[in-house]
Amino acid sequence: MTFDQAPMLVIWEVTQACDLACVHCRASAQPGRHENELTTLEGFRLLEQVRSFGNPMMVFTGGDPLKRPDLFDLISRSVELGLRTNVSPSATPLLTPEAIREFKQRGIARMAISLDGADAGSHDSFRGVPGTFDRAMDALRLAQQIGLDTQLQTTVTRRNVAELQRIADLVAEVGGKMWSLFFLVVTGRALQGDDLNAEEYEQVFETLYEIAKTSPFDVKTTEGMHYRRYVARREKQHGDNDDSGPGTRKMMWRTAGVSDGK
Repeated sequence: MTFDQAPMLVIWEVTQACDLACVHCRASAQPGRHENELTTLEGFRLLEQVRSFGNPMMVFTGGDPLKRPDLFDLISRSVELGLRTNVSPSATPLLTPEAIREFKQRGIARMAISLDGADAGSHDSFRGVPGTFDRAMDALRLAQQIGLDTQLQTTVTRRNVAELQRIADLVAEVGGKMWSLFFLVVTGRALQGDDLNAEEYEQVFETLYEIAKTSPFDVKTTEGMHYRRYVARREKQHGDNDDSGPGTRKMMWRTAGVSDGK
């Protein structure tokens, strides 16, 4: 696959609306929808244009995509066009068991749920709404029961850096296919004081490297291109296969380049 010709991944923030109040929200999401959101028909045309690129992965996110009443129509059109279609909803009361089953029925390939703490106390303080952790875990367990693949997403900050191993244990517990770690970009509501310093980044990289060697799920970084340098150095230091298992080789591929295209 060459990113000169087409993107591998297209992420559409279908709405800014969301009922959470996350401390790091890059979109500075609000409870209500914006008047300039695409209409359903405009959304269909956008999906058709995406399909004309080739066969990228199409991700519906937000805000909270479930705040759009036409979300399932958009998903159906995406799947109908032959796009590999994922969804990343917020863990709010809108994420009902019925909605999760509908994702499966409409052809969603994977549902991504954010988990920014290893327990209700840390995660809910991150997300700004009590009960979010329990709702996220319930959604992940239901998806596991009905055979809907899941991906867990964690934004790494000073607030949760000490909990990464425990969060990884939860990813394995619910059968997640991928753990996607986002390294904080200080934009939207994110605060400079929540970002890691250089030494803390290196410690996180070591933790992720050790987890990925034996984890039953893939580990992916976003805004973590420097992790590839860490993996390359470790594999050079330990060329006797002690540390160069399939998990680390997959990480090298996943952190190479920018998958959105050129």
